[in-house]
Amino acid sequence: MENLILKLKEEIIEVLNLEDVKPADIDENAALFGEGLGLDSIDALELIVLMEKNYGVKLKDPAQGKEIFKSVKVLADYIAENRTK
Repeated sequence: MENLILKLKEEIIEVLNLEDVKPADIDENAALFGEGLGLDSIDALELIVLMEKNYGVKLKDPAQGKEIFKSVKVLADYIAENRTK
């Protein structure tokens, strides 16, 4: 799971062009939106594309997104349980 968390951090930084952020700067339990990493709805769309493209995971219900994108750890758990790639 630690490898997946690190890989997700790296992919989030790359996909969202977070130039001054390193994987170690992202707390795996911190919120991705709002107070934590400060992502917005456009970033959420990028994360959905990343999940589908890299892991074959599709959101069945858009309302799930708020819960799934709570933190990198929660996202990694969801991907580990649902990945097809």
